Amino acid sequence: MRKERVHSSVTITGMPGTAITTAFIPVRDPQVAAHWYSRMLGLTVADANRFSALLAGSGTASVTLMGPGSGIQVSPGLSWATCNFTVDDLDAKRAELAEQGVPVGSITGSPDVCLFFTAKDPDGNTLLLTDR
Repeated sequence: MRKERVHSSVTITGMPGTAITTAFIPVRDPQVAAHWYSRMLGLTVADANRFSALLAGSGTASVTLMGPGSGIQVSPGLSWATCNFTVDDLDAKRAELAEQGVPVGSITGSPDVCLFFTAKDPDGNTLLLTDR
């Protein structure tokens, strides 16, 4: 049996038992990066060591920051976002990040579907912040 979730004019269909659990972001130093993500995005650091760091937000998905020692074959500085971070107040978060010197783009998208902006972490990875 398929489950459907309808949002405005968009219908998302998925198979029961299928879940997205984690996104991976390459970084130079997982412990330093974990502190930045915690401070800037309010994520909880569940674990951090020299190989990787596991971050959790308010949902069930997590983010794993992968350092060079983890064996990941991707260098930091991704020009595309591996996931999106949903925030309660998009305008306020954009202003806060900009005030902290984080490179941020303009808010764009559709108010009926999703508004978003991009930002860069200290390793040059593109992050996507959304309103839903």
